[in-house]
This record gives sequence, C-alpha cells and structure tokens, in this order.
Amino acid sequence: MDISVGGNPSSETVSDYDRAGELQAFDAAKTGVKGLVDAGIENIPRIFLRPPSPNELVHESNNHQNDLQVPLIDLGGKHEEIVDQVRSASETWGFFQVVNHGIPLNVFEGMVEGVVKFHEQDVEVKKEWYTRDVKRKVTFNSNFDLYRSKAANWRDTLSFSMSASENFDPQLLPAALRDAATEYAENVRKLGDTLFELLSEALGLKPDHLKALECAGKCTFVCHYYPACPQPKLTMGASSHSDPSFLTVLLQDHVGGLQVLHENQWADAPPIPGALVVNIGDYLQILSNDKFKSVDHRVLANNVAPRVSVACFFTGSSSVHEKSYGPLEELISEENPPVYKNFTVSENKSSLTPDHFAILSLQ
Repeated sequence: MDISVGGNPSSETVSDYDRAGELQAFDAAKTGVKGLVDAGIENIPRIFLRPPSPNELVHESNNHQNDLQVPLIDLGGKHEEIVDQVRSASETWGFFQVVNHGIPLNVFEGMVEGVVKFHEQDVEVKKEWYTRDVKRKVTFNSNFDLYRSKAANWRDTLSFSMSASENFDPQLLPAALRDAATEYAENVRKLGDTLFELLSEALGLKPDHLKALECAGKCTFVCHYYPACPQPKLTMGASSHSDPSFLTVLLQDHVGGLQVLHENQWADAPPIPGALVVNIGDYLQILSNDKFKSVDHRVLANNVAPRVSVACFFTGSSSVHEKSYGPLEELISEENPPVYKNFTVSENKSSLTPDHFAILSLQ
C-alpha cells in the first residue's frame, strides 16, 4: 500500500498530493488503521492529518478545566431525584454517566474483550468482514465517511444494527464477539427503555411517551478500536460531532480520551469503572424543542495504548411505514412555539450535514 505520510506535508505541492488515490489505496487494503500500525509506520498518512480549525483552537485554549465534570447519576437512588438529575444534565450538558444501571460488570468486560479480539485477530479473517455496503446488517471498515470527511479519524469500526420488530440472528456476528455482543446488546436495549422513561418524565410527560413514539425502535451498535498513534497531536480518534440519534449509550474502556464541549470548553469524560456514558442525540433535541441539548463531543488520539468503545445509537422507528418526528405537541405553546419542522430519520440522514439543525430550523 503506497500512502504518503504526514511527516512534512508542506514539502508537497497541491498538485503532487493525490488525496483520492491515497484514500482508495487505504480502503483497498482492507486492513484499516491497525494495518498501518502493524506495518510499523512512524509518520501518519496525510489523509489522517487534522485540518486547522479556528473554532477548535479557541476551545483548545480553554481545555482541561478542573471544575468541569460530566454529571454522574446513580440510578439506584430515589426516583424523583433521578428524574431531576436527568433533566438537569440533559438541559445543561447533554451528557451524563450512569452507575447502578443493573448491567453486570462481567458483561462490560466480555464486550470489550470481544471487540479487542475481533480487531486484533488474523488480518485475513478480519478482511472477510470489510465492506462499505450500508445494506449489510454487520459491517467492518475504517471511517464510514472516509470519502466525504476532510480528514480521516484514527480508528476502525465494526457495526451491527437490530430493531424491535425483527429477531436479530446472532450468527450474523463474527465469532470473536458473537456471544459477548449478543448479551451486551440485550442488556443495553433494556437499559434504553429505562432511560427513555426517565427522559419522558424529565420532559413532564408520562413515562411511556418516548417509547410509544418508537424512539428505541432501532439501535445500531458501533464497536470502535482506536490503535495507539505515533503522532496523536496530528489527528483525532473522532472529530468533533453530535449524534444523529435520539439517545446514545456508550461503553468505554479504561484508556479515556472522550471529551464533551460544555460552555465553549472541552471537558474530559473520564472512564468510571462500571459506568456508562449517556448523551442526548440530535433527534431528541428536536423533539424536546431545544429543552434538551445534543452537544458536540470528540475523542483524542493517544500514543499509549489502543482504546475500545462501544456506542449504541437509538435511532427511532423500525416500522415499515416510517414515522415523522418533530417538536412534541405537549411541549409547544404560544410562549414556546416550535423551533424545528418535522422530519423522518431517513430524510434527515440522507441530507445530514454539520448544519442539519439549521436545515430543520423554523427560525
């Protein structure tokens, strides 16, 4: 694989740099970022170089503020207090971590081990799963938006989707994590029901309101593997983004690197043993008519050890006839008119841009 490296990109002229060819060469190898690391590269390929971003540089200057802590919520506490804490975190941070959620620690450990086992297995076996066919229920590749993004992220990903209306066949999953992923998915989907009940109450609605709208109807599990990077300051594990989902539940290993944008500052969301990270997605911000916030977050690259995370994106209706979503009528009034127009998930995904809130905005 002939890929130019990022040691001194300024030495190349624009005409000398064949970005499209470099992307195609990387993709055709089907070995992902881990393949580059295994090959012993010392300088990262130019396709991974993080482009300068004036806004992000502003945020960088305010980073690592000790008084910024993503809220931690104990789901084993008093119900009224939990609802209040969920409301506060969803309105101010868009993020919180949960403990005492009922999922055994060994289920977490099995899932992380399974993801590591898949990504670190024999490359020829792993290549068999490599695809960019979005119609496949199980996919493995590096950077789903490889050909659209300004810079590739330093990570490889195995993804699988399931819906409430279908029986997911575990045999579709790679053997390396089949049992662990099946057990983990079952537990997280149950937790999702609990979280949507709490979020419904936090909006002043009946507990089953969001579930009745099928907000948890479909979920996609995204198993990221971030190899240790020889030049972590030059790239990102995951660029700044918000999630096109109703809700995201994230399992992260002990390595860390997740950061949340809060009050124009990047705050660390450090791993807490036994905890899961929960964040409001774009669609729930729209349903709540901006009461709940879907905020930008990112993952830093590191040169210490591989990082593993598993995100579960709850993306809405799994029905044949797709639902239309928009600001909830119960939250609308003359004093609080709708901020967004209605959308369907497929429509929103097909036109998804960094400005998709602006696209759907009525103001």
